[in-house]
Amino acid sequence: MATVRLSKKACSVNPLKMSQPIGGTLAFMGLRGAMPLLHGSQGCTSFGLVLFTRHFKESIPMQTTAMSEVATVLGGYENVEQAILNINKRAKPEIIGICSTGVTETKGDDVDGYIKLIREKHAEVAKLPIVYVSTPDFKDAFQDGWGKTVARMVEVLVDAPKSASRRDLSKVNVLPGCHLTPGDLDELRTIIEDFGLEPTFLPDIGGSLDGHIPDDFTPTTIGGVGIEEIATMGNAGWTIAVGAQMRQAAEAMTAKTGVPFRLFERLCGLEPNDDLISFLTAISGRPAPMKYRRQRGQLVDAMLDGHFHIGGRKLAIGAEPDLLYDVGSFMTEMGAQILAAVTTTQSPVLERVATEEVLIGDLEDLETLSRERGCDLLFTHSHGRQGAERLKIPFFRIGIPKFDRLGGGHQLTVGYRGARDLIFEVSNLVMADHEENHQPTPESWRGGVGAAHAPTH
Repeated sequence: MATVRLSKKACSVNPLKMSQPIGGTLAFMGLRGAMPLLHGSQGCTSFGLVLFTRHFKESIPMQTTAMSEVATVLGGYENVEQAILNINKRAKPEIIGICSTGVTETKGDDVDGYIKLIREKHAEVAKLPIVYVSTPDFKDAFQDGWGKTVARMVEVLVDAPKSASRRDLSKVNVLPGCHLTPGDLDELRTIIEDFGLEPTFLPDIGGSLDGHIPDDFTPTTIGGVGIEEIATMGNAGWTIAVGAQMRQAAEAMTAKTGVPFRLFERLCGLEPNDDLISFLTAISGRPAPMKYRRQRGQLVDAMLDGHFHIGGRKLAIGAEPDLLYDVGSFMTEMGAQILAAVTTTQSPVLERVATEEVLIGDLEDLETLSRERGCDLLFTHSHGRQGAERLKIPFFRIGIPKFDRLGGGHQLTVGYRGARDLIFEVSNLVMADHEENHQPTPESWRGGVGAAHAPTH
């Protein structure tokens, strides 16, 4: 059992953490026709806009209430009112999702009260779906903002069923964590549909941020789950939640609709996917399709091949708690040792990470621990690239943001195929590093360690 410790540094030197409003904004981007709105200064929105644009390489819809110093002191009602009216007039969204920021939370703006007054005053937005989530960025982190936002969506947008007997057992709700990519959601959708089930994802960034090109320009999100689909989620037979961060949303769904849920804290690796396939078999009444039996065999073979390269590696990993636990656990099952683990926020899964200590800190902490403990493999997002270069160890990019490589939105870790591909990617990275930095040179053949392997003629 790992000990969770909080860094006592006075400041964050090389941040690993991203804020709650950014996590909430990404969740709103999984809704069709949505316009995320940050209630705060323009800089808060600009930061998130740049981060998501660099990661997904797509046009990102985001708006701001543009709070000035005076508006912050006097209250942001007029800014919220003007933002909602302008967005409704120009973008014509199906829903507006509002996330608070540190400056407006410190002031204590009653945004729910603002929305009520705006609806009473302006008939054109009286029935427009508007969801507000409190996401102060001076506490918690990215996955907390995502989890709170999805729970709030359930509370506001899902209709309570009129009768439990009207449930459609072929329908399944899926509440994915923020550590899953659009590619992960597409894979999970395919797996569920292959059992004859009809999944509804909330949110569905696999439909909105998967990189497709629309026929016409739209200022709101393109794709994702629709408001009318969310409303009917209370008629499903089961809810599948992925990641500990989604427990709150799953419990909110059960409390409002009575739909039972199953929480999968991990979906990367052999045993977690065996559990998923067994669960889908049970609720669908269908045997697992043969293709998943074959994929399982491919994963087992990949594990046999890959453990020669991953086994014994001293791993340093920095990520959001659910991603750290999911991928880190699979790497330990492949024979790696987690000697340095740094995360962003508290979570019940951290104590189960296979290491002595998990530090809530930044990338400087991760680099320092990696150097002290002799780590030879680093996992984190793209901001860890300079640290890996200084440490001179292989660097594998996971999480958001990944801006110095293409395809971050399609990186796959769920399912048998995701785990198999992860083994290949990490093993190939380790082999490439060995070929580049650890091969004997002609100079070493004349003496030293490489002399015993000198060519003979």
